[in-house]
Amino acid sequence: MTPAGAARARSHAQSVTEISDDEFALFQSLICREAGIHLAASKKPMLVSRLMRRVNALNLESFGEYYRHVINDRAEEMVRLLDAVSTNETWFFRNPKHFSFVKETLCPAWIAEAKEGRRPRTVTAWSAAASSGEEPFSLAMVLLDGLPGWDIKILASDLSSRVLERAQAATWSMEKSGDIPAQYLKRYMLRGMGGQDGKMRAGPEIRNVVTFRRFNLNDEYWSTDADGPFDLVFCRNVLMYFEAGRRERVLHRIIKRLPPRGYLFLGDAEGLTGFEGIRMVAPAVHTHKANAARRSDAADAAAGSANGKGVR
Repeated sequence: MTPAGAARARSHAQSVTEISDDEFALFQSLICREAGIHLAASKKPMLVSRLMRRVNALNLESFGEYYRHVINDRAEEMVRLLDAVSTNETWFFRNPKHFSFVKETLCPAWIAEAKEGRRPRTVTAWSAAASSGEEPFSLAMVLLDGLPGWDIKILASDLSSRVLERAQAATWSMEKSGDIPAQYLKRYMLRGMGGQDGKMRAGPEIRNVVTFRRFNLNDEYWSTDADGPFDLVFCRNVLMYFEAGRRERVLHRIIKRLPPRGYLFLGDAEGLTGFEGIRMVAPAVHTHKANAARRSDAADAAAGSANGKGVR
């Protein structure tokens, strides 16, 4: 390599491992505008580490040049950018009390309502930040087990097309099996053999009830896939990354897709304030105010009946 070539190589190597404050601000604004995600200044090293490989692959000289590339090729490259910055940490039955609420509280109530002719034997659910699939498949196991013979439909969406490909493959390391209750693991998961040794795959019963779509919660217009209504919406541990105004807009849209007796599940660190018609009925579980009052009245009536029996 000539001295000039070596100098260019050193310059290029340095340019793709460092990002200026101005360049970082450009990506901050772009990512917030496109995905609603606010990147704090402390996330600069994370952004560099996640974009560096792409900048190298394109033989670009700087992060500023990559920013211009994204702007000029919005469709495909924007998806790549948002894939890179998405946080996809998850596991089966994350926050177990939510799944217990569905199984122990909602499923028996729905069965009773169906017997009385007050609801059809169907449940629709939306896992709005499905990541690599652990959440929607956990929900599928609970609903199929708690509502035998019912029609279950789960929409699983995520901003990242990369993790959705993994979710659709429905295959994970056996190391993740420890997060799945034994009765569900035996009934719904398949152990890999041969070339798939050490892996497990979702069985057909739960795969058949989950549909995957790439979906950006921050889009100005939502696709018909998310029109609902949904009996359950799981939107956990994603809105905490959103800028406040965009978070409220997304929540308003989700709540519009909840029927009168629908339920919204958020992450423990994600509060829901300023929504007068919504009440929390269990930790990070919300429903319409009238439904919360109905649940409370039913619980009081049941308690009164039990106390009466005790007296006799």
